Amino acid sequence: MNTCVVGLQWGDEGKGKVVDILAEDSDVVVRYGGGSNAGHTVVIGDSRFALHLLPSGAIRESMLCVIANAVVVDPDVLIQEIDGLAQRGISLADRLFISENAHVVLDYHKREDQLREESLGKRKIGTTIRGIGPCYADKVGRSYAVRMSDFRDVAALAEKLRTILAYKNKLFAALYGAEPMDVNAVIENCKLYAQRLAPCTTDTTELLHTAIGAGRSILFEGAQGSLLDLDHGTFPYVTSSNSSSLGLPSGCGVPAKMVHKYIGVAKAYTTRVGAGPFPTELDNEIGQYIREKGHEYGTTTGRPRRCGWFDGVAAAYSIRIGSVDSVALMHLDTLTGLKQLNLCRAYEIDGQERTFFPANIDRLAKARPVYEALPGWDEDLSEATSFEALPATARTYVRRIEQIIGKPVEMIGVGPRRNQTIMKSL
Repeated sequence: MNTCVVGLQWGDEGKGKVVDILAEDSDVVVRYGGGSNAGHTVVIGDSRFALHLLPSGAIRESMLCVIANAVVVDPDVLIQEIDGLAQRGISLADRLFISENAHVVLDYHKREDQLREESLGKRKIGTTIRGIGPCYADKVGRSYAVRMSDFRDVAALAEKLRTILAYKNKLFAALYGAEPMDVNAVIENCKLYAQRLAPCTTDTTELLHTAIGAGRSILFEGAQGSLLDLDHGTFPYVTSSNSSSLGLPSGCGVPAKMVHKYIGVAKAYTTRVGAGPFPTELDNEIGQYIREKGHEYGTTTGRPRRCGWFDGVAAAYSIRIGSVDSVALMHLDTLTGLKQLNLCRAYEIDGQERTFFPANIDRLAKARPVYEALPGWDEDLSEATSFEALPATARTYVRRIEQIIGKPVEMIGVGPRRNQTIMKSL
């Protein structure tokens, strides 16, 4: 069986843990989009692994790991992750494959990202300053793009970089009054990147179709969340790629019909990082309680996440556009101690009740959540091993979410570790 795991909210839903668990029954794990702006956390025993470019299944040493063509690869971050795992006894030798068609994030992309955000002032998007947007822009523009295959001929790449930096430095000076970047430093870094990563570079589309033909089980891992999708999210406060499951076919060259199951991951509440509309946001002591109890600070940036009640309208939208079959509901334990829980079942927009998420931010800005209140619980959930072992009020909360989103919850997270996951019978 081939499975895709995708976030249903604005990212940070707990996909890393879900992918790590499902990887036990998979042969290949594929990261099909995004870049080092993603942060996926896996906790094994007392060990915590924070990954940004490597698929979360990389922790399991039997897995083949694929970074597909739609990922924008920051070589510096990737090498740090590879070396970091090696220092902890996890080798990626002969099992990491990077698409030759994946585009490369370099220092001038990060500089451009920073300068653009600073120039926007209060209108800034709230990017992670990782150079993701500028790299994707160069990909679309084509003329100044660098791909992983360019590392195979460093001399030719050096000439290309001299042309690119001549253009970028003029741009930085004219638009932002910035000092020029040193092209020789960029070239020297690329020489080091080529030595480390060129041997891992291959045609991953062929690799994946060969694996499918051989009957191997493939696990596709999304990055960020569906509401950050470039085309179907809350534009312009989105990421620069198709972060929903709609990005899978173009992201790795595997048709959607070759995926047998789509699993959506959501928190038992909602979070968001950066700017943009957030109908159920709790900018109060309850939001702060959730933030501290759930350790809601960005894996990539450390920024505090905005927190709010579970938004059933938004989650149901992501399920619809992503053809999601079932849901993994994470962080249920974080809500312990709250006397009342609110679930958003609809929006009121211009006096009318709506249950279909308006991705256009002008309409979304008018949305007022329609809540229904459910009782909370005080019991510790961290040791629960079955759905029946949860407090009655927690079970009611999960079942009501299922009714609102129209899909079954089959996994429930009650803590960060692998064994703190309840497999709920459907």
